Amino acid sequence: MTPRDLVIGEIVQLSPETGSNPMFFGCLMVVSEPKPWGAQGYVQSLGQDEKPGGQAYYRVKWDDMEPTGGMAAWVIGGRDD
Repeated sequence: MTPRDLVIGEIVQLSPETGSNPMFFGCLMVVSEPKPWGAQGYVQSLGQDEKPGGQAYYRVKWDDMEPTGGMAAWVIGGRDD
């Protein structure tokens, strides 16, 4: 991804080719903090036993993500919470 302004709530996809953590390869991440080097965000995890899951936070460099053109309807831990 070419460096550009990111927006809180923007959805990016994490690269399965250049990423540093295989557990996140191909995941869709909600941007929670745009950074000069890329972004911090989270992948929402699945719950268990009828309890909600949590957020798996991740830091990603520009080269390891691509925009999807989408925005999250709800941002967990966002400025509007």
